[in-house]
Amino acid sequence: MLLIIVFHYVITCIFAGNIGLNGLFAINFENLCKKAVEIGIDGIILPDLPVDEYNAEYRPIVEKYGLDFIHLITPETSDERIRKIDEASSGFVYMVSSAGTTGAQNSFGQSKQDYFKRIKAMNLKNPTLVGFGVSNHETFRAAADNSCGAIVGSQFIKELDANPTIEDAVNSLIKKIKG
Repeated sequence: MLLIIVFHYVITCIFAGNIGLNGLFAINFENLCKKAVEIGIDGIILPDLPVDEYNAEYRPIVEKYGLDFIHLITPETSDERIRKIDEASSGFVYMVSSAGTTGAQNSFGQSKQDYFKRIKAMNLKNPTLVGFGVSNHETFRAAADNSCGAIVGSQFIKELDANPTIEDAVNSLIKKIKG
């Protein structure tokens, strides 16, 4: 149980920006993958790991443990790089809706819609999911119409804070997403 708590703490620190990739790899990436599988984690997202470094050093370890590795793309990512990321990814490709930070948005403007359509037209081998800014029916619909789905993060955290139980938070989020 302590290992799960420590593992959770390390992952939380990484995503909170408290430790970078050097801290993660100091604890041994292979052990991290092994423990991830042991506790039921299916995939890994490490936004700061460049695709070339992943392919050269870490992909064999991820594949050894049967984990998916999800890479991120943004509206600024070139088509050539998107193809390279798609080839290196497994599970899905995470389409970051903007180059900004995560958080709720009321709608996605035309440039973001054009980005979603551009990626959809590329017919990537991996499914794509849109994240960052998905918080209501309009943003969910825009994401889902042009990808395989949407990732709702910040809005879900807000619902958890605003509701007494996880079930209430989920039901509230579903209502907002359904419109």
